[in-house]
Amino acid sequence: MKKLIFVTGGVCSSLGKGITASSIGALMEARGFTVRMVKIDPYLNVDAGTMSPYQHGEVYVTDDGAETDLDLGNYGRFTTAPLTRANSITTGQVYKTVIEKERAGDFLGRTVQVIPHITDEIKRRILVVAESPDVDITIVEIGGTVGDMESVPFLEAARQLIHDLGKQNAISVHVTLVPSVSAGELKTKPTQHAVKELQEIGIQPDILVLRSKELLSEGLRSKISSFTNVELEGVISAYDVPTIYELPQVLYEQKADAFILKKMNVESKHAELGAWKQVVDKVKHPGYHVRIGIVGKYMELHDAYKSVWEALYHGGIANSAGVELVKIDSGKLEAAGADIDALLGGVDGILVPGGFGERGIEGMITAARWAREHKVPYFGICLGMQIMVIEYARDVLGWKDAHSTEFCKTSKHPVVSLLEEQREVKNLGGTMRLGASESITRPDTGMRRAYGMEKISERHRHRYEVSNIFRDEIEAAGLQVTATTPDGDLVESCEWPDHPWGLGVQYHPELKSKPTKVHPLFKAFIGECVLAAKAKSAR
Repeated sequence: MKKLIFVTGGVCSSLGKGITASSIGALMEARGFTVRMVKIDPYLNVDAGTMSPYQHGEVYVTDDGAETDLDLGNYGRFTTAPLTRANSITTGQVYKTVIEKERAGDFLGRTVQVIPHITDEIKRRILVVAESPDVDITIVEIGGTVGDMESVPFLEAARQLIHDLGKQNAISVHVTLVPSVSAGELKTKPTQHAVKELQEIGIQPDILVLRSKELLSEGLRSKISSFTNVELEGVISAYDVPTIYELPQVLYEQKADAFILKKMNVESKHAELGAWKQVVDKVKHPGYHVRIGIVGKYMELHDAYKSVWEALYHGGIANSAGVELVKIDSGKLEAAGADIDALLGGVDGILVPGGFGERGIEGMITAARWAREHKVPYFGICLGMQIMVIEYARDVLGWKDAHSTEFCKTSKHPVVSLLEEQREVKNLGGTMRLGASESITRPDTGMRRAYGMEKISERHRHRYEVSNIFRDEIEAAGLQVTATTPDGDLVESCEWPDHPWGLGVQYHPELKSKPTKVHPLFKAFIGECVLAAKAKSAR
């Protein structure tokens, strides 16, 4: 039988269900099992594509073009499980499918209800992933907090699957909080109530993952075990660690993976965690230290650029360097009298990430010009690459009104525009490029040196492109186009001439970086920043 692991959360949100699910996935893979990950989001949006980063963090894009919740990024960083649109389920998707079936007469006039019709659709979507021939274990994270009204249909679907498949084939992992109050006294009552709420739905958790500041004592774990009907072996202390990539090791040391497999009556080989131990060791004991200035427009919410932060840390791991993130709101660079040297002078590299909308664009252009003129390593991602092109056109070619038509429709030099606006070239329409696309890197470039190969595949999420109308003039002025689509029509990467490392890409490389398999561009970027830091300290 296929095995299912449901991961739920109690007490409050943001306890780390996604990291817990991802760590369990990493441990199962370390034992030789083929894993799949599913995220359920109980919001009515069909997907995360139209949601503001301030609402729900970054949009994680899969190879097949699905716009999903950022937790799929955690799955991608911790496991090798392929991620597609089938791995992301939302309330909006479920209800949309059921209503469309009702309109088409598929229910033959019967009353359509949450049970069984909605729960059946939820189960169908889970089993589409779980019943694939090559899958051993499917881990299903149910978003939200037990007790929330919107999560009830998904928890009921989980209850039904656990009942139908049997406890040896479907188990429950519940993540809760053990807070400390005055004088550091730990309180178990929130966990007791959280488990009670889950039991009232009809689900008895098999494993409790307890979030806390410090490692919980056996006495406290024993108390929780006796109040919740969870075996002591299944009460796991998930205490705070310096890096999230240490959690698989924390769970392994408490034999959480062995207990999970025992509950599912599965035998396996010993877990091989050598790669994860190396990652943790490099994070804890860096040989160097670099400060990376990220100039963006969504700095108030950490999760808005979650994959970028993690990929920068990965670049540090690859170079045995500790990475300090210096978050700079691009709007501050636009303020009258802003001291640009003071804001940017203390960093060893600058990264401008993606984004939509006009706010903060001039500040990003200022940051790009400062990095180019001061020979500071610069990495532009998606919008960050378009910023490079706009800045170069303004400052080097002298086109002071150069811009993107996303922000200025009246510019006489729209060096970035929708494809349909480039009427002299082609009329392909302005639909968003989503998902994996192939690119060809050019020889003797930073791109080719970083990747070490000609043909690459990366994930896109954008509508605007470097304009082919002005491309020849921009290249003649020195800006190098270093990767294109296979037909040569679209610019995928550009680089500054006579610069230690000034590179921008139209896609999102951060989405494919892992701590155990660092993306080559982040490895190369942080490597250059380490060299810049060394040179600075030698002066």
